[in-house]
Amino acid sequence: MKIVIVGAGVAGLSIGWRLAQSGAQAVVLERAQPGRGATWAAGGMIAPLAEYGMTDSPDARLAWQSAAIWPRFAEEIEAASARAIGFHCGGSLTIAHAAKTLEAFSTRATEKASILSPAEARNRAPLLADDIAGALWAPEDAQVDNRALGPALATAFVRAGGTLQTNEAAVLFEIHKGRILGVRTPFAFYEGDAYVIAAGAWSGAFSSLPPEVIPPVLPVKGEMIALTAPAEVRISIPIVWGEGIYLVPRHGQIFAGATESREGFDTSLTAMAEARLFEAACSLMPALRRWEIAEHWAGLRPGSPDDLPILGETSMAGLFVASGQYRNGILLAPSIAEALCRLVMERGAPPEIAAFDPKRFHSRAVEEGSVVQ
Repeated sequence: MKIVIVGAGVAGLSIGWRLAQSGAQAVVLERAQPGRGATWAAGGMIAPLAEYGMTDSPDARLAWQSAAIWPRFAEEIEAASARAIGFHCGGSLTIAHAAKTLEAFSTRATEKASILSPAEARNRAPLLADDIAGALWAPEDAQVDNRALGPALATAFVRAGGTLQTNEAAVLFEIHKGRILGVRTPFAFYEGDAYVIAAGAWSGAFSSLPPEVIPPVLPVKGEMIALTAPAEVRISIPIVWGEGIYLVPRHGQIFAGATESREGFDTSLTAMAEARLFEAACSLMPALRRWEIAEHWAGLRPGSPDDLPILGETSMAGLFVASGQYRNGILLAPSIAEALCRLVMERGAPPEIAAFDPKRFHSRAVEEGSVVQ
């Protein structure tokens, strides 16, 4: 079975790797370099509690399932690629500045999380401000070096027998009588038994497809900064959430992110976003005011109209989508890879992705009368 996958981010590469391991001939087409889109621009957090709290929703359940898979997934990637990806469970702190906020955290306190006093929180992250009311400690929250993850997955995929075509954009899908004949790039024509669109924020950019098949993916811009410590400072903190941002320790720096704006495919950097991130970071950890802003970057996340992932087969037979993960593409990667591999290899639709069916948008439009059948 030959599968053509469009996009070499964490989703496309993970799906391609699992398909190659299952014996499929997998080809990944990437418009630029592997893992250099939203995967590279992210914070690399694997933190379902901080992202979803104790919400019992389809996306929260998928996130918890995926977080449980991540330790094994990371070990497999490193073994298959001979590359380190920096996965570790260092825990996370969600900071409360007010007593009422800390009281609200009690609904999340389970065997997976506990409430800490200000002193206990500062014991885990000594740079925290003196005026905090406490924190929620999630010891199982983890992180991965997302900038190492893309190249490692690319290597694992190729070593498993996959074909990775970089700097080769999928220009259009050629269709005849409702069936996909193949994908055309500027250099070649790729035929397959099935096709997977996993092109991140660009997943909805294929006008050659029928309108009801195009996934309604919306680019959501996020800006981040990296703060470098003075020479005499040694960093030893978990992930920290608060003031509408997160702080991630990485290679002697702290990454602070991320903003959110829906401005199309604009990735320009703004002084306003840089200042907001810096001030929020300093509110959490006042000592950071002495640190240098060493880097400022932006990425485009793949959003969706209902803020849920878009996963599964479209109304066009043999065409699948893995997009719309918004800010949780890395967190959800192992579960999405396993689910899409199973689905594409005709092993049946996994129940955990039923809520994310790509056909739901067209069905709703028909029901609401905005589309006439």
